[in-house]
Amino acid sequence: MISWEMRKLVVEEWLVSAVMSMYAGAKTVVGTVYGNSKGFEVKVGMHHGSALNPLLFEIVMEAIFREFRVALPWELLYADDIAVIAETEEEFIKRLNE
Repeated sequence: MISWEMRKLVVEEWLVSAVMSMYAGAKTVVGTVYGNSKGFEVKVGMHHGSALNPLLFEIVMEAIFREFRVALPWELLYADDIAVIAETEEEFIKRLNE
């Protein structure tokens, strides 16, 4: 998804490839009071604590906002959320599918 948003905002392909290569094959463990889990591949989300996280988050939110934008402010963006407003259930479902 991050690569789609970066391309949507016309980020140069070499940079998209560089960011995506950081995420390819990423692994992590879960720490508990009983010790760490075995390592497993991370297939969604972003690297915890990465300096790129704020920038990548902004890229994703900007791409999503551009997809939802209409003449009237029917979307409300929050720090880590978006609210979609519609007058009917059918319109709401249509907007979500878009």
